[in-house]
Amino acid sequence: MATATYPPPPPFYRLYKDYLQNPKSAPEPPPPIEGTYVCFGGSYTTDDLLPSLEEQGVRQLYPKGPNVDFKKELRSLNRELQLHILELADVLVERPSQYARRVEEISLIFKNLHHLLNSLRPHQARATLIHILELQIQRRKQALEDIKRYVAGVSWKGSHVVMEPELVVVWLC
Repeated sequence: MATATYPPPPPFYRLYKDYLQNPKSAPEPPPPIEGTYVCFGGSYTTDDLLPSLEEQGVRQLYPKGPNVDFKKELRSLNRELQLHILELADVLVERPSQYARRVEEISLIFKNLHHLLNSLRPHQARATLIHILELQIQRRKQALEDIKRYVAGVSWKGSHVVMEPELVVVWLC
């Protein structure tokens, strides 16, 4: 039995045979998936919402509502976490059999910290995108200034271009 090194292309490649002559002959791409879908046996959704702690079955340690002071709450939870870790160390020394409750409390604090940080992800993504776009604008303005400086140093003498030597060095660097 002979085997091929590479499998044959999928049968729908024939739909694109006239693409170079007529790009409109190719079929339209499928519409984006909306709602829930199944992939590799798992059910996923296209709604990008952060589930609340209550939906996850976790008690929320910080105030509910849209006007949460993230900085204050993160600091508060961090201090509480430090305190609980010290208490856990004390319990492990004094009463090692009673550590489970302290570990559960620490786990609850970590879940709340994690949820607060995930709530900040959209803001972080927006800020990162703004920063990237500002850098792109800055690079393009710098490139434009370099081109203007280069063009200013070029002079035409008949059909020949004469460049000033220091501009050539700047342009090549």
